[in-house]
Parts: sequence; structure tokens; C-alpha cells
Amino acid sequence: MNFNSDSIELFLAVIERGSFSAAARALGRVPSAVSMAIGNLEAELGYALFDRSHREPQPTAMALSLVPHARLIAEQLKQLQVHAVELSLGLESKLSIGVVADIDRRRLLAAIKVIAERHPLLDIEVLTAPQDDVLAMLHSGRVSVCLAFAGLSMNVHERFQFVGSERMIATLAADSPLLQGQDLFLEDLVHVRQIVVASRDLPISETRPLVAESHWRTDTLETALEMVEAGLGWGNFPLSVVQPWLDSGRLKRLNFRNIENGLVLPVHAVWLKSQPLQKGASALVELLSH
Repeated sequence: MNFNSDSIELFLAVIERGSFSAAARALGRVPSAVSMAIGNLEAELGYALFDRSHREPQPTAMALSLVPHARLIAEQLKQLQVHAVELSLGLESKLSIGVVADIDRRRLLAAIKVIAERHPLLDIEVLTAPQDDVLAMLHSGRVSVCLAFAGLSMNVHERFQFVGSERMIATLAADSPLLQGQDLFLEDLVHVRQIVVASRDLPISETRPLVAESHWRTDTLETALEMVEAGLGWGNFPLSVVQPWLDSGRLKRLNFRNIENGLVLPVHAVWLKSQPLQKGASALVELLSH
């Protein structure tokens, strides 16, 4: 017989309840059947699992060494059974999430943690990319839901849920000559190179954060921050992400004489009308929107 799902359940029942009769009651069997099954398992293993010389069977040292592994497997089997049922009730086999590189991911990760606790066997992946690449992944079916900045116009093929906002602030290297002297006007940045996070191949569709006539692009937020720190230009970055750079003095927040430094952009969870959210993605959107 060796160990299988039934024998693991039987073995643990005897261990946890302390006798063949108590295990039999818990499993809905007769004591003789439990004793025989344990005996058959011991015969196949080639050693005793229980010492029967006492009033109640006592687990041997070998049996006790097997208990942690048996419990782990039993728990995994329960998770497997639950997951199999959940798949039949609308849970996707894999949840692929896209998130724009400029968006703070802390709330997303907190929501994913809750989803993982509810569905421990659900395969989850998080793909980070510039705005246009993330939306392209959504429309190609590469991800089922994404977090992106709200566009200036509605896409008739998309559904969305507002989940928060990001305040984009203009930053410069701490030793930049532009920081010397009086505060700037926003329009002074028009002629200063801007560093932007953008797709490698696609044109920039979200132009609100663009101010400068000239800009250099990179597809990662970290590289963009490092480029600004190196004095290669200025950048509009999320305050939630750039705050540690400001606190450490690596970057400086600009002060404008004619407008507040801070462009607020709504953040949406976005999915396609043609592909309604399955159970995991739906739960994720609900968690993010609260």
C-alpha cells in the first residue's frame, strides 16, 4: 500500500487521536479495519509505526519522524482539492497582472498577499512596464488586468475601476545649476531636457507629464531616477516613489513661482470588456478599490 492520500489520512488520524478506535470513529470506519490498514502499511515499509505492547498504540521514533512530512502533504492535498473546486467555480489557473512602472506598487502587493492567502495554489505573475507597453499587453491578452494611469479619453474596449492617484512631481539633481537662485517658472523647464519612462517601441500616448521640447526615454523608473540624479535632465516622478530620494538628498523637488509642483493622475484598474474578470482578478480589483 505504501503512503498515499488515504494512508496518510489514516496514519495522522491514529497519531492525533491516540488509538485505532478513536481514529476509526473519526474516519467512519471500524477499528479492525484501521488496525489492519496500519499493519499492511507497516509490512510494506518494513518497520513498525506503532508499538502495540501498551494499552493504546504508541508511535515509534520512525513514525514520529514521518509526522511533519505527512502533515505537510496532507495540507497540500487539502489545498489541491480546494483549488480544483475553485477552478470549476471560476478561479483562473493563472492571474497575470500588468502595472505601469511609474505607479507605487505597495497597495498592489498588499492586495496580492490577500489573494495568495485565499488561493495559495493560484499562479500569480506581476509584469512591470511603461504605460503604453502595459496597455498593449492587456489588449494582446498577455495580462488579464492592469494598473495604469487614466487616459484623457475613454477606450470603448476597456472597463476600469478607479483605485487611487499618483502625484507626479518635477525633480532635479541636487547639484543642478537650475536650483541656484530664485524659484523657477514651470515654463523654464520647456528648454531643459526631460527624462521620461516610456515604451521602447510605442509612441507616448500619455502626454500630460511631458513639458520639455526635448526628452530622453528609458523603460524603467529606476534608470530614469538615476539619469536625473546624474544631471542628464529633469523628471516628473511619483511622489510616493521618489520620496526616499528626496529625503536622502539624492534629488530635489522644484518650487515653481506660478504653479504648484504636483500633477495628480488618477490610477485605474483596467480590463477588457471582451474578457470579463475571473474570480482572482475580480477579487484583486475589489481589494484595490477599497
